[in-house]
Amino acid sequence: MILVLRALGVGDLATGVPALRALRAAYPGAELALVAPRWLAPLVELVGGVDRQVFADGLGRLGWSGPPPAVAVNLHGRGPQSHRMLAEARPGRLLAFANAGAGWHDGPPWRAGEHEVDRWCRLLGWYGIPADRTDLALRRPASGGLPTGVTIVHPGAKAAQRRWPPERFAAVARELAGRGHRVVVTGSPGERDLAAGVARRAGLPADAVLAGATDVGGLAALVAHARLVLGGDTGIGHLATAYATPSVLLFGPVPPAEWGPPPDRPWHEALWVGPRPAGDGPAVHPALAELDVPAVLAAVDRVTAAAASVAGQRIPAQAATGRPLATRR
Repeated sequence: MILVLRALGVGDLATGVPALRALRAAYPGAELALVAPRWLAPLVELVGGVDRQVFADGLGRLGWSGPPPAVAVNLHGRGPQSHRMLAEARPGRLLAFANAGAGWHDGPPWRAGEHEVDRWCRLLGWYGIPADRTDLALRRPASGGLPTGVTIVHPGAKAAQRRWPPERFAAVARELAGRGHRVVVTGSPGERDLAAGVARRAGLPADAVLAGATDVGGLAALVAHARLVLGGDTGIGHLATAYATPSVLLFGPVPPAEWGPPPDRPWHEALWVGPRPAGDGPAVHPALAELDVPAVLAAVDRVTAAAASVAGQRIPAQAATGRPLATRR
């Protein structure tokens, strides 16, 4: 068995896909088990090649009761806690970044500021496992009754500093609706009030608010069949990359060089005016606050034109591979 730790969120899973596919190719006959949160299971299904999910919400005790895996792979972080979590399973071999605090001196050094996709591809490459950093596509799910061809506005983000002002999202949504876009507003259950406020300011109907109405699998289906995605530096942007859905993503304080879409795909655009000094408290970061509505609308025009010019040539969604996903506590 190959045991892989990536107990994080949507964007983290999506940026780890090339590394997961590389492990699948390197160990074709082995069971590949991924340690990740239970709520991510619908998205794990869309990766392909993962045979089993072991549920874990972040770092802590793994509680592993199975036989020791042949290989454990730390795709979670630099350690030491993540290294120790995998060590619980008594793996025959550990693939991880060097970390003196964990007593682990094998593996490459951690690099600050590295793109998240490249980080994990480099880790595996150090151990002789080649990974293709462009292999980001996910299996395209059926729409499942969700609306198709919509423009998704996603105003939320986990950290307040990464949330563009809602009145600006509303202004863009209002303009796009006026151009004939069917706009929906997405988010987590906790962001439903935020989404409803954006929709109300934009003059959208009540049924345009889909925040809290889908699980992560439904969100993936919505993005896979969407016309456009507009959001911040958060998981939905990585889903847009996975499905080659045109996207405009608003970055700050973290630059797109660390978490942005591939720069050679002009149907995705990451707007960034940083670096800028950090602001005070939870207020929107100055680098994000400098982005105005006209700049965002101009980016929408660019990605829309780019998508039209390469229609049929964008990266296709992957077919799922491997055995059906099993789950385990």
